[in-house]
Amino acid sequence: MNDDTFVGRLAGPPETAVLGVILPVPEPWASLLVEWRTKAGDPQASLVPPHVTLLPPTEVPVGDRAAVAEHLTEVAANHPPFDMHLAGTGTFTPVSDVVFVTVARGIGNCELLANDVRRGPLERPLSFPYHPHVTVAHDVPADMLELAYNGLQDLSAEFRVEQFTEFEQTPTGNWSIARTYRLTGPRR
Repeated sequence: MNDDTFVGRLAGPPETAVLGVILPVPEPWASLLVEWRTKAGDPQASLVPPHVTLLPPTEVPVGDRAAVAEHLTEVAANHPPFDMHLAGTGTFTPVSDVVFVTVARGIGNCELLANDVRRGPLERPLSFPYHPHVTVAHDVPADMLELAYNGLQDLSAEFRVEQFTEFEQTPTGNWSIARTYRLTGPRR
């Protein structure tokens, strides 16, 4: 399930940018999840903070950046803050060797946000159906997948989601925050 994982990619031609949009996991859980991802030997552990993906890495023309910002501002204005509960672990094996923390509450909010984010200048197909989750082990040996799966199965993290973050891939392949968007929409 690589299309929702922020894996290293070669930078596109200078006239394009590679963007991703995420819901960051706050502290103290973010540090805990980075620690577990590092323990599992995941090479992505320190590159992008723990998150639920709304838009996987997507190449866009640099000339569309203003339209992207306008689009994401509008999306944020149409969605209210919501509560999220992360609980337990899951896996995409055998389709993909990924262990993740499950979104137990807030799934519908994530789906609505992701659908709206992936419209207009960010419209794109997905390789797999959208499944909100927080990756904690990817591209690691089976015993390390098992370690992460068992080690985080009792995790329970509850927090309020009040914003989403747009990331841009740098020429070196790392990710940097381009902008955050506060959710200011009316309650549904």
